[in-house]
Amino acid sequence: MKILIPLLISSIAGLSTVLGALVILFKIKKENISKFITFCLAFSLSVMISISLTDLIPNSTLILYSRYNLLKCIIICLISFLIGVFSINIINKKIKKYNNTSNLYKVGILSMLALMLHNLPEGIATFMSAYKDVSLGISLGLAIMLHNIPEGISIAVPIYYATGNFKEAIKKTLISGLAEPAGALLAYIFLSKFITDSLISIILIFVAGIMITLAINELLPEALKYKKEKWIIYGLISGVIIVLLTHFI
Repeated sequence: MKILIPLLISSIAGLSTVLGALVILFKIKKENISKFITFCLAFSLSVMISISLTDLIPNSTLILYSRYNLLKCIIICLISFLIGVFSINIINKKIKKYNNTSNLYKVGILSMLALMLHNLPEGIATFMSAYKDVSLGISLGLAIMLHNIPEGISIAVPIYYATGNFKEAIKKTLISGLAEPAGALLAYIFLSKFITDSLISIILIFVAGIMITLAINELLPEALKYKKEKWIIYGLISGVIIVLLTHFI
């Protein structure tokens, strides 16, 4: 019974991703669709980079620095980050090779994969925190829930506007969100004795490498294609503001 509350907290945090996907329910006029897509892509890349630079990398680096000397910490962080960079590039090449899908759809799929990898260790962290201290788990779960909502936008919008399929967009977003409770179950069943703060930190730096590379190499070029520079700026600023607010709420 002790696992039910931590599992519930992890599930709510993960499934909040679907709330972000509901933005596709808004009826956008045909002449404004390119502006909306541009804004959402810029918003998504801003969220991914901001989360990586203000949360994943600094917090994980501090944890690793408390365990290892400075040189070893830098080497571990650099290797973890670069593996993330190379991983998303390999995945991207595989998708290009085996699928003749639109670039917009590819962006949505890559975002889904990146955020699944992001949500998995987050689920572990949320579950383990709540398992030890419910109030701590609730606080962490709330913070994760708030930044999972804009992450849902980064998956649903490109997939929906590439396919016109509402169910497909929601399904892909849901799959990403389910990685969080999956991480929680994984932690409880298999990894509870082996998971350390250092291991989670290494995984999160790896994920930061994936998200920053995805944002720069895929989301930004796709946003620039629509030639709506003003809406790119709006999206970038909005993403930064949203992520910063999640640190203060």
